Amino acid sequence: MRDPEGFVRAQTAVGEVPLLPGIRMHLASEITPIWQASEAFLQREGIEPPFWAFAWPGGQALALAIRARPELVAGKRVLDFAAGCGVASIAAAQAGAAFVEAAEIDPLAVAAIRVNAALNGVDITPFDGDVVGADCRWDVILAGDVCYEAPMTAHILPWLRRMAAGATVLLADPGRAYLPREGMEPVSSHTIPTTLELEDREERKVEIARLLPF
Repeated sequence: MRDPEGFVRAQTAVGEVPLLPGIRMHLASEITPIWQASEAFLQREGIEPPFWAFAWPGGQALALAIRARPELVAGKRVLDFAAGCGVASIAAAQAGAAFVEAAEIDPLAVAAIRVNAALNGVDITPFDGDVVGADCRWDVILAGDVCYEAPMTAHILPWLRRMAAGATVLLADPGRAYLPREGMEPVSSHTIPTTLELEDREERKVEIARLLPF
């Protein structure tokens, strides 16, 4: 795609995230083309499902936790892992993180992070590709809603456990089946409104926990 950032702007609408005043994002809604696009259209165009076009409950909960306790990230090197639209990245940057990297494997998500960072006037460095396996260069790693599939969890969890030996790893989970049940230290709990189209319910309770190392 020649102009992924232009695609993001054309397919979404700008709005403020309801629970996070001061954070505005390019997101899908009932009036935007990406919301109305069929799965068949996305496949024909070679476009992955547009997870980047929604502020998912895990990312919103991390942003709320950062707003409540900015010392979690202030002055620190932060990675937003599987960042999606970048809502947690933006909250970290606004809270005074020394620098923020946002890792995504979908090029359109990387474009969305750039567009949303610019919209909010913050500096975020998108990491285009699979960061799993990299050496730890961060103080804090944010991971919102990453345990929704068994293969995904098996791929990322051992690496995140290793990262937890040198960084604070915060997992935000809205009740997914593959969340580890051990080696988790509770941090906070948040109730996030959602939509029936996305989550088959009108709100999700999101638990944030610190992942402990092996």
